[in-house]
Amino acid sequence: MRLVLRSSHATHPGARRTYNEDRFVDRPDLGVWAVADGAGGHQAGDVASGMIAAALEAIPPGLGAQAVLAEIRARIDDVHAKLLAESRRRGPDVMIASTAVVLCARGPRFACLWAGDSRAYRLSGGVLEQISHDHSLVQELVDAGQIPAEAAESHPNANIITRAVGATDSETLVLDKATDELRPGERFLLCSDGLSKSLPDADIAALLGGADAANRLIAAALDRQARDNVTVVVIDVDAA
Repeated sequence: MRLVLRSSHATHPGARRTYNEDRFVDRPDLGVWAVADGAGGHQAGDVASGMIAAALEAIPPGLGAQAVLAEIRARIDDVHAKLLAESRRRGPDVMIASTAVVLCARGPRFACLWAGDSRAYRLSGGVLEQISHDHSLVQELVDAGQIPAEAAESHPNANIITRAVGATDSETLVLDKATDELRPGERFLLCSDGLSKSLPDADIAALLGGADAANRLIAAALDRQARDNVTVVVIDVDAA
């Protein structure tokens, strides 16, 4: 069965910020989508997220699935190295970093790569599944059983990420990866934490399942007075 993927996107500075450091990639022609969130509180977060988006946008067309995945990894590794070098040039206490979550869909399968707490979800049969697993301090506390999952978003250290592009002294960046089959009728969501910290999963699932999902998700986050930038990319999987 041949599958057709369609996508839409929306982004907003949020209810309390005037500048948007999120960037996104929406390339159904490449089968590549991404959200990058410049690390809040650090210098030039928008530069970091913009470099990731530009690098992925420049992937040439006509490549096979494995070649596209190799390009994604190589280009993000290159951005990581450049951000480390620029941070060192600016001073010992400078960090220029960004989260990244990338979806690559070719043929009957998809691969999701990520670093940080920007998320990937899949809605299938009305059930919402989080594909990515946050690289954050509170997620480590949840995984260790030290705090319940429902307490994570209100935790005082909820904004601390433990992995990001440009945010490590190691020259090697580890991108986590998840893969699975694509099925007609599924809908994927990539988002920055401005959405996931504003809306519970039940609300995300309800809005993601409706029409004009990208804009409705942003509007709902703003109604909740989203404290951070909010960016969403929605990808639909249909049978041709």
